[in-house]
Amino acid sequence: MTPQSETSSARPAGRICVLVPLVHDLYFSGILSGVAEAAHERGLELVLAPTQHEHAREAAILDGLGDADGAIIILPEETADELELVQSQTCPLVVIDPLMPLGDRISTVGAAHASGAGQAMRHLLELGHRRIGAIAGPPGWEATEQRRAAYHAALASAGIAPDPDLLVESDFELAPGAAAAGELLDLRDPPTAIFGFNDATAIGAMHAAAARGLRVPDDLSIVGFDDIRFATVVRPALTTVRQPLGEMGSTGLTLLLGLIGGRGAESRQIELPTRLIVRESTAPQRRVGTR
Repeated sequence: MTPQSETSSARPAGRICVLVPLVHDLYFSGILSGVAEAAHERGLELVLAPTQHEHAREAAILDGLGDADGAIIILPEETADELELVQSQTCPLVVIDPLMPLGDRISTVGAAHASGAGQAMRHLLELGHRRIGAIAGPPGWEATEQRRAAYHAALASAGIAPDPDLLVESDFELAPGAAAAGELLDLRDPPTAIFGFNDATAIGAMHAAAARGLRVPDDLSIVGFDDIRFATVVRPALTTVRQPLGEMGSTGLTLLLGLIGGRGAESRQIELPTRLIVRESTAPQRRVGTR
């Protein structure tokens, strides 16, 4: 397959299938926009296949990839063995944001979860917060476990013993995030800051704080992870860790085209940097007894 320039009016050079759990979700749409822009520049045809986080549905789509030149799979439900089998029988694959570790036999593009979570925690610690709650994602997910490890490592480096009551698990969605934050805020000794492992849970924490008459950031500092568009829409604007979502998408497509063209015979695992974006939802901890 020979990619064409964006000025070419000829028929698209290739057909790429993109499997994504949800199209409307701002996280996934950020990645999709990167894939779509890179595909447009190369004159490629994209076929979008929402999977709704359903393993059976995803597997059926993968089984029907015979007429595709390659596939990009975002947050797949399949194991490394399942993906290897698909790749050997159909077409080259690239995974963006692996749900679980896939080893070195599948090409992947992800973000530096541990580095980003470490930046978020250092920010809160530097503001004087010592009782920091965390809303983790689903257990076992690569993003969850790397961010959880960084959360604990940051506490340890500051000489703070972990309190199991301060870490709760939630789906990466607003309502479950609000419920999880409510558990933290209703503790006898609640946290002065909350680190949501994605922006949806962090915004949910804002809702939980408001429902209890707490002001962000005066009474409670909140940090998220992702930097979706809503992070700048909410008030106060959310301090968060920025994942390069568009770049993850475009990098995934470039990696896939290398595999299709034979320029990337070996699988590659690419980790793109994350960085903390400080906005209005974090502030220095007040003196003890003033909350």
